[in-house]
Amino acid sequence: MTGRRRLLTIAHSYCVELNRRLPQEIARRGDWEVTAVGPATFRGDFGWHKTAPAAGERCQVVAVPVHFGRRVHTMLYGGELAKLLQQPWDVVHCWEEPYVASAAQIANATRLRVPLVFATFQNIVKRYLPPFNWIERSAMRRADGLIAFGHTARRVLDERGWQQPARTIPPGVDVKHFKPDPDQREHTRLGFGWRDDTPVIGFVGRFVPEKGIKHLIQVLDRLKAPWRALFIGSGPLESDVRSWSRQYGDRVRVETSVAHHDVPAYLNAMDMLCAPSQTTPRWREQFGRMLTEAFACGVPVVASDSGEIPHVVGNAGVIVGEGDRAAWLAAVGSLMEDSDRRHVLARRGRDRAETVYAWPVVARQHLNFFNDLIR
Repeated sequence: MTGRRRLLTIAHSYCVELNRRLPQEIARRGDWEVTAVGPATFRGDFGWHKTAPAAGERCQVVAVPVHFGRRVHTMLYGGELAKLLQQPWDVVHCWEEPYVASAAQIANATRLRVPLVFATFQNIVKRYLPPFNWIERSAMRRADGLIAFGHTARRVLDERGWQQPARTIPPGVDVKHFKPDPDQREHTRLGFGWRDDTPVIGFVGRFVPEKGIKHLIQVLDRLKAPWRALFIGSGPLESDVRSWSRQYGDRVRVETSVAHHDVPAYLNAMDMLCAPSQTTPRWREQFGRMLTEAFACGVPVVASDSGEIPHVVGNAGVIVGEGDRAAWLAAVGSLMEDSDRRHVLARRGRDRAETVYAWPVVARQHLNFFNDLIR
């Protein structure tokens, strides 16, 4: 179809099909021709991934070989990307932090008159060591616009004196894939041998100190009412979590090999999701994808006030001071015993997922920004 604008969007995360919902949704609107580029192979948090087109995708998916693909900070795309960047695009969108090696590569190879947009989760003002400070300087100098994935990331851009156009747009969630599903709930719980209505407290994410997993364990130890717990993820604290769980037998399940596509089945098995992220001098929660996925599945959320979390949750969940263990114990215990409040929060969360975080909403915001840059 002639007359359509052309978008090239690049991201290491596109190696997972669910992470290509943004280019798919933009292409579905019909007035943009969209090409999504991802690494042919990439090692993510849960193993190796391969970029491959899926049935029914509206955007063109291109897998490009990469070098140094074990770490996103040093990964470089192969020469095929440079050839792609020389085609006549209306916008090039790079869903990578401006300080990673591929950002400089893309900035240098993008044609000068083509608007180049980067995206950032970075919500702490940092000074990077060489060569990453040089990379960031080069990428930011070339960028025509930046998308901040949250209010705290946008505040960092303002504090650093960013003068070019910027928009605050959240990452999206697929509300057709992540949705309330009683059948999934029953199937998953029965698979664990859980046959009664004892509340299930859940955690989804990396098993690392800053995600607050040890904090949550301490809260569970002090709860008076009966509970079960479901931990989904992996990371260096896995052995600690498994060692702790043994005292509770089948009341606690630790699942470390759940593909992203299968996460809704486990979320639906939960009666609440806990996100006890803990701020450190070098990190605070940048968004919390598990929050919006829980909202979409109608799962009530209890979360800390680290970083972007209060902006993500709004009035659709319970926010607790990240270091206030007594408040955490009270919040989780109260929600366990109040099924009516859980239902209210479940409805609010689903509504927030549909109106704020659904990919059609997020894609429209991206397109509005791209169109403004072209004018």
